[in-house]
Amino acid sequence: MAQIMRPAKPRTGLLATDGKPHPLQDTLLAVTLVLAVLTLATASFRGLHILTSWAGLLGVLTGGYGQLISATTRERFGLVLGLGASAFGLYLGMNHGGFFG
Repeated sequence: MAQIMRPAKPRTGLLATDGKPHPLQDTLLAVTLVLAVLTLATASFRGLHILTSWAGLLGVLTGGYGQLISATTRERFGLVLGLGASAFGLYLGMNHGGFFG
């Protein structure tokens, strides 16, 4: 009996579940997550409230735009995590003194 050989799906990226590359969305996801980590790392220091506030605001903006143009569920999942962490850090930065101190 003859068996059909199907080629394996080509891997285009970790976050592209539809088989297509998404370089802009992946870049926005990476930037959002880096800003979220920076925001959470500096949020506990009162003297770094300016850096925390601005990084949190930029993380929220890049995450929001990334959500607007995201194509796959994996991208949206990472963006939601980054958005939440950036917003929490932004809140703490604003609580400690805000954008300009």
